[in-house]
Amino acid sequence: MGVSYDGTLTKADGKGKWWEGYDPQDLYAQNHPMSKGSWADGMIHRQWAWGNGAAIPSQKFCTNFYNRTVDAINRYNPDLIYFDVTAVPFYPVSDAGLKIAAHFYNHNMATHKGKLEAVMFGKILDENQRKGLVWDVERGAPNKIQETPWQSCSCIGGWHYNTSIYENNGYKSAASVVKLLVDIVSKNGNLLLSVPLKADGSFDEKEEKILNEFGAWMDINKEAIYETQPWKVFGEGPIAESDIKINAQGFNEGSYTHATSEEKRFTQTSKALYVTMLAWPSEQKVIVKSLALNSNLFPKKINRVELLGYGKIPFTRTVEGLILTLPSKRLNDIAPVIRIKK
Repeated sequence: MGVSYDGTLTKADGKGKWWEGYDPQDLYAQNHPMSKGSWADGMIHRQWAWGNGAAIPSQKFCTNFYNRTVDAINRYNPDLIYFDVTAVPFYPVSDAGLKIAAHFYNHNMATHKGKLEAVMFGKILDENQRKGLVWDVERGAPNKIQETPWQSCSCIGGWHYNTSIYENNGYKSAASVVKLLVDIVSKNGNLLLSVPLKADGSFDEKEEKILNEFGAWMDINKEAIYETQPWKVFGEGPIAESDIKINAQGFNEGSYTHATSEEKRFTQTSKALYVTMLAWPSEQKVIVKSLALNSNLFPKKINRVELLGYGKIPFTRTVEGLILTLPSKRLNDIAPVIRIKK
């Protein structure tokens, strides 16, 4: 705190630098007084809403932001726009964000023969705001199925490339990414995953390994993810059955990345129910309590159970649950997915 970012730079500051002759204010237009407060007194949380010492943007800045965003919409016809703010930009101190949203949706319909394909994301949305925007949860997830689609944004490392994360093996593993993905999808969500790139636009070999492992898992198990819907319950297990809170923005994904095989998540299509264990169990025998005999969650008779990438596996159904026998050799180092035909 107390240190200005480069938004305060002027044309004169560029003398002798690579950007000499350019005026940063043409890009930023945000040379405003510093916000008041400190990280120690919780300013990072307080200033997701205007007030509490946050510097109010000038009309010039709001207009500049509006013009640049509308120009990008008109030039590139995006279907998705993500704003890292509460609701829409500047709300409620300016209507620029609301006007951007209206233009984005109207422009999208005009370029899609009257059909709305546009999705705008915002953070910290109330129930009414979620009717007009898609709720984004940063690095986390709610612990129940959401009525409307939502999104979690996360990253395998930091939001920007960080050599110390690379050197200290600080990336999420492919298994951790799968845990997050499956949990999120089971609750009607979508995962936006960032892979930070180096200055030259490339990714390093550790990131490549993670992506290859994740891709290999998806090649076999993608039918439990793509074009699926939440089931009657999203999952079972200690985490599923606990009340894990999210703060205003999110930041609770650590609770999910350490999930064991006790955690199971459900997704479905019109033809099948999928049960994903968030890790491989140490034993071949696994029980799915939600699919117990005479369960009102799945009253139909189960005739066949398959392990994706393997085939049919033995099972018995008791009042305790659906007891599965997995093969002695694991198919991968990430997670098994079971398919049950409806």
